[in-house]
Amino acid sequence: MTRKPAAFDLDEVRYEAEDLYPAEDSAPAVPIPPRPRRRWLALLFSAVGGLILLAVGFAVDALVRNLFERAVALGWVALALAALAVIALIALIVREMVALLRLQRIARIHARAAAAAADDNGAEALAVVAELTGLYRGRPETSRGRSELARQRGEIIDGRDLIGLAETQLLVGFDRTAKRMIMDSSKRVAVVTAISPRALVDIVFVGAEVLRLIRRLATLYGGRPGTLGFLRLARATVTHLAVTGGMAAGDSLVQQILGHGIAARLSARLGEGVVNGLLTARIGIAAVEVCRPLPFVTVAPPRLADVMSALRSTAQDVGG
Repeated sequence: MTRKPAAFDLDEVRYEAEDLYPAEDSAPAVPIPPRPRRRWLALLFSAVGGLILLAVGFAVDALVRNLFERAVALGWVALALAALAVIALIALIVREMVALLRLQRIARIHARAAAAAADDNGAEALAVVAELTGLYRGRPETSRGRSELARQRGEIIDGRDLIGLAETQLLVGFDRTAKRMIMDSSKRVAVVTAISPRALVDIVFVGAEVLRLIRRLATLYGGRPGTLGFLRLARATVTHLAVTGGMAAGDSLVQQILGHGIAARLSARLGEGVVNGLLTARIGIAAVEVCRPLPFVTVAPPRLADVMSALRSTAQDVGG
């Protein structure tokens, strides 16, 4: 039987997506648990480390016993040296743990500040400001900013504005110093890699300069990381060293970065130095993002374009 045409109001038509495309199985999807990452590798390193510590311990014990058998005085000297080594090892472990806790504290402040600014949460922003003030209580260069922040924070309701106030009062001076550090490191890398005769010298110098820059930036913002703290940016550092060691910057790459006018007057070696300086600046900017206790809300972050303009002048000076 043929159905007669009829008119319908679209506002009265109700449908659900499930009605148009019915699922074959109505059972809820069960999320697949994530695969354990590097568990066996961590177990391997732990076991090998334990074996090495046991071997060192037994070797020291045998040495001390042999020295006691030869001469009692030598045995006591060896025992005292072993005790000093154990004390130094414990001190190093404690220092690394304190440094890691300090970095975790900065990361926690950063995460809470980003959430408070995004949600415009005034109460959470007040808590973040209090924790940030406690972090910089021992820094005399922030005394004026802390006083001004304590005077004005009760007058601001919006969480984003309060985070921005803390940023301008406490971190602007640190940001200027960080930009200067990145600029200086980039210039040093550009000049040294442009005039050094061997690629091995480039790799060693760039690696040392990058690690030095990361440590200085972390110390500037209050992190003061130990050896283990560098693991956060180890991947970026290794990538940078790999690019530096295998890069042979030609005229096309230099032209893309510096422009046709300057690239025509630069040698390939000088262009490679400029590119290495830009890569160093990129890692420095990434380190600022990690080490800074607050996100960039009202203050402009360091830009690669600023470093590029400075490296252009350096390239012209060296090439001319």
